[in-house]
Amino acid sequence: MSAGTTVFPAADDDSADGPDAAAGWRRLDRRTVLLSALLAAGVTAGAAVPTTLGLSGRFGFGPAVAWVLAGAVLLIVGAAGGDHVRWRRTRYRIGAERVELHTGLFLVKKRSLARPRIRSVDLTAHPLQRVLGLVTVRIGTGEHSGNESTLELDPVPRAEGERLRRELLERTATGAPGTHREGELAALDPRWIRYAPVSFVAPALGGAAAGGVMQVSDWFGAQGQVIDWIGDRFRDTSLTTMIVILVVAAVAAGVVGALGLWVEMWWGYRLEREPGGTLRVRRGLLTSRSVSIEERRLRGVDLVEPLGVRLFGAARVDAITTGLAKDDEEQHGDHNTLLPAAPRRVADAVAADVLREVTSPTGAPLTGHPRAALGRRLRRACGAVVALVAVLVLLGVLLTPVLLWIALACAVVGLPVGVLLARDAYRGLGHTVNGDHLVVRSGTVRRSTAALERAGVIGWTVRQTYFQRRAGVLSLTATTAAGAGAYTAYDADANEGLDFASKAVPGLLEPFLERTPPAG
Repeated sequence: MSAGTTVFPAADDDSADGPDAAAGWRRLDRRTVLLSALLAAGVTAGAAVPTTLGLSGRFGFGPAVAWVLAGAVLLIVGAAGGDHVRWRRTRYRIGAERVELHTGLFLVKKRSLARPRIRSVDLTAHPLQRVLGLVTVRIGTGEHSGNESTLELDPVPRAEGERLRRELLERTATGAPGTHREGELAALDPRWIRYAPVSFVAPALGGAAAGGVMQVSDWFGAQGQVIDWIGDRFRDTSLTTMIVILVVAAVAAGVVGALGLWVEMWWGYRLEREPGGTLRVRRGLLTSRSVSIEERRLRGVDLVEPLGVRLFGAARVDAITTGLAKDDEEQHGDHNTLLPAAPRRVADAVAADVLREVTSPTGAPLTGHPRAALGRRLRRACGAVVALVAVLVLLGVLLTPVLLWIALACAVVGLPVGVLLARDAYRGLGHTVNGDHLVVRSGTVRRSTAALERAGVIGWTVRQTYFQRRAGVLSLTATTAAGAGAYTAYDADANEGLDFASKAVPGLLEPFLERTPPAG
C-alpha cells in the first residue's frame, strides 16, 4: 500500500519536544494561530459593514455595532483557538521509507505515504503566508483515491518547504547527461499579457462583474436603486444602443479582469529543469505557486490553442504526465501548465526542450483526414443551427412574434458561423508518428495538438459508427495512464488510420486486425 489512514482514540501524545522530537517528529509552524486570527479578522471586516447596516434598521446603529463587534471577537477567538488545537495535535515525520502525518483531537488520524510512490511536492503561499514567510506543502502520490493519496502540511516555514521538496523528489538523474540544457527553460515575457484579453476568461469575467454588482447592491438593499439608475441613464436611448453600450461595458470589465488575473497567476513565471530530472514551474504575484513534475513520469506535451489565442498566433503548453490525480485537476485547473499562452514558435521551442528533442513533435507535418470528415462537421454544425431555429420558430408561433425575429437572426448569423467553424475544425484534424511520439490534433474552439510518447500507450479504442462506416472513416483513441487518459484521431481514413495505430505501437493492434488478402 502506498498510502494509508488509521484512526485511533486520542491520547496524550501531543508533545513533539521530548521523545517525539528525538524520533524525528516535527510540528507545523506556530504562527498558524496568528494566520488564522488574521484571516478571521479579514472575513469579519468584510462582513461587518453590510451586517451593521442590516441590523441598524431593526435595533438602531449603536446596538448593531455592539452586536457586530461581539460576533467579530467570538469569530476571531474561535478561529485562533481551533487552529491552536490543530497545531498542538498535528505532527509529521519524514522517514526513510514513509512520510507520516498524525492529527486530530478526539480521534487521532494517522496517515502515511510510501516515499517511492511520491510523485509531487508542490508549494503555495497566499499573501498573508508570504508576509509571514510560510508555505503550504502538498505531498501527493498521484493516485486517484481522493485525499487519501495526499498529505498537506499547512503551514511550514518556506525554508522547510523547500527542504522537503528537495528531499522527497530527489531521484537519480533521468535522460542522458548533456543531451539538453538544464536550468532555466523559459521565463516570463511581459508582452505575453496581450493574449489575456482574447482568452475565454474575459467574457466570463465580464458577466461575473455584472452579476457581482447586482449581488452586492442586493446585500445593501439597493438593487432597485441600481436598476433605476441604469434606466435613467438610458431613458432617451434606443433599446439596441442600450444593449450595445452594456455589452461594451461588460467586455471592458472582462478585459480588465482578465489582465489582472493573468498578472496574478503568471507574474514571476519561470520554467526550470533541476538536477535529478525534475521540471519546476514557479509563478504568482500575490499567491506564489511552485509545481514540480518528475521527467520520468512525463509522457508528452499538449499544445493547446483556444480560438482567440490561436487567431493571434499563440499557444500554451501542458504536460501529459502520470501521477496527476483527479482532485488536483479539479482544484488546480492549470496544475499541469508548463507555459502560458505565448507565441507559437516559443511554445514549440519549450515543448522541444521539455521532451529533450531537437524539434518539437507538435510542429511536425500531419496526415490530413478525408473530405468525408468535413462533410460530417458541416452536417453537425448546420443541424445544430437548424434545430435551434426550429425551436425558436415553434415558440414564436405559440408565444410571441419576437422569437420569430430572433430565429431569423440566429439563421442569418448562425449558419455562416457554423460553416466557418466546421471548416476550421476539419483543417485542424491530423495525426502522425514522429520519432518516439505519436501526434494527434483536433478541435476548433479549443484546438489540441497532443504529442504522446509511444511507449506510454497502453491500448487502442477503435470506434466506427454506422455513418462512419458509410463514409469510410473511423476514430482511433490512444489510451494511456497519463494526462487526460485518452487522445483521439477523429474521422481518419479507415485503412490509413489503422496503419497509423499499428505503426505507432507495433504489435498492440495486429491481433485484432483483419487484413484483406491482395487480389490473385
